[in-house]
Amino acid sequence: MKNRNYDDPSQTGVGPSQSGVGPSQTGVELSQRGVGPSQTGVDPSQTVGIKTIIAAAFVLVFIGFAITTGLGITGESAAQNFWREGAGPPGSSYSVKGLPSFAPLAKVLMPSVVNISTTQIVKSRPGRRRPMPKGFKSPFEEFFNDDLFRPFNGPQRERERHNLGSGFIINKEGYILTNNHVVENATEIIVTFFKDRKKEYKAEIIGRDSNLDIALIKIEAGEALPVAALGDSDKMEIGQWVMAIGNPFGLGGTVTAGILSQKGRVIGAGPYDNFLQTDASINPGNSGGPLFNLAGEVVGVNTAIIAGGQGIGFAIPINMVKEVVLQLKDKGKVTRGWIGVTIQEITPEIAKSFALKDSAGALVSSVMPGDPAEEAGIKAGDIIKEFGGKEVKSSRDLPRVVAATIPGQKIKVVVLRDGRRKTLYIKVGTKADKDEDQASVSDKKDSSAGKLGVVVKKVTPQIARRFGLKDQSGVFIASVEDGSIAARGGLHRGDIVKEVNRKKTDSVKAFDLELGKALKKDVLLLLIRRGGGVLYLAIDISKDK
Repeated sequence: MKNRNYDDPSQTGVGPSQSGVGPSQTGVELSQRGVGPSQTGVDPSQTVGIKTIIAAAFVLVFIGFAITTGLGITGESAAQNFWREGAGPPGSSYSVKGLPSFAPLAKVLMPSVVNISTTQIVKSRPGRRRPMPKGFKSPFEEFFNDDLFRPFNGPQRERERHNLGSGFIINKEGYILTNNHVVENATEIIVTFFKDRKKEYKAEIIGRDSNLDIALIKIEAGEALPVAALGDSDKMEIGQWVMAIGNPFGLGGTVTAGILSQKGRVIGAGPYDNFLQTDASINPGNSGGPLFNLAGEVVGVNTAIIAGGQGIGFAIPINMVKEVVLQLKDKGKVTRGWIGVTIQEITPEIAKSFALKDSAGALVSSVMPGDPAEEAGIKAGDIIKEFGGKEVKSSRDLPRVVAATIPGQKIKVVVLRDGRRKTLYIKVGTKADKDEDQASVSDKKDSSAGKLGVVVKKVTPQIARRFGLKDQSGVFIASVEDGSIAARGGLHRGDIVKEVNRKKTDSVKAFDLELGKALKKDVLLLLIRRGGGVLYLAIDISKDK
């Protein structure tokens, strides 16, 4: 499965502060299988960290979530013209008396579900990987097992990796929903149907949303295709029967069934975690496949599993997916809002220290200078109780409420400050998708960072904690290529570059821009933080032109 970056809480609209519940490690694994020359099962390089789900049984890591959105919700008529809403195909609804038979559902719904096979060109380095904690398997290992925390020995080598996943058709013209991690960075995407797996269709990516882990792809089949109807996940009740269809371990057309175990699960997969939990068997290769109710409607997109867990799988509620599908179709991405605060959960201890009657609301631990929250008058220590007329019961609610707000709108916010309720108005801003800003531009040889011989990353809260940094300014040197300009000049992995030729570099984009200008000169002057000190590093590049 594919690595996935999460929103940087300090670089998005809302993120939790470092106080409160501390991080711990256990595993959630995206249910996609990597099949490659060195793989016999799930590639451990395709895993992520998460936060506590059930304290007595396991712990999930998620150091925070960030309100980066304000998803523009489109009108019902436009949406329903693109996908089928409500009841499934004729014969798919099944009235249950006693224990159900899923045969009628499976027969009717199977044609709308597809297998997805992808090819990716990945870079690897010789040498042993840093071992993962026992039982820790997850699809997004951005902060726990990637270049940031792994030794770098020798030059990178390119190789092909083949991954398997699932998807389902939502429009007869060939539009297919799947997980972003199934198709992210794919050089080729092949779609097949369960009835005729010899016939292959090349798919193109129409749009991706890495924050929600949803992608929209399209095939040209030359005929009207069977469509899966989208249901209403909000109406699902705990204990209701559900059925999953997918491609686990390449076994296409696999049908499993179970019940909806719980709703609103937070597993640390992204800033808008609100997963449906099910005990319907979900395995590697099921990623992107549909979770149906007994009316034959898709109520979730199967996405993650607990590593080593039995009967614990997670699906993205289909109502959350509906909010972004038309944006993906029309723009290829999701426009996200920005309010610029860091929040945290209100623990009983914090509630007592603030003399609160209960733990409802989201505690603002910091406000980012110049962002909408500061302009609206929100302060650190405020407890956000309402946003846009919707009650904020916990810090988990706030990201999703902001995500449902169209950027540019002026929103009423009710906060509790020093024991008194105060009404403020905030104009929700916009923020470029974090993939555009946090991507490691130095992976490209023709980029300025690539010419210097470094891989750079934005300084996230996780990086700051890992390396004991007091702030998040500058860019992080994740690796230095042997024999490169950077290596010869004395730049080290773990350095934080604060300035390039006396120009501040607080983002990867700014770093690459200023570095491009500096490389035209004879001497490159860097202001770096190394360990507990700050120093200038001058690199003679006159012979490297």
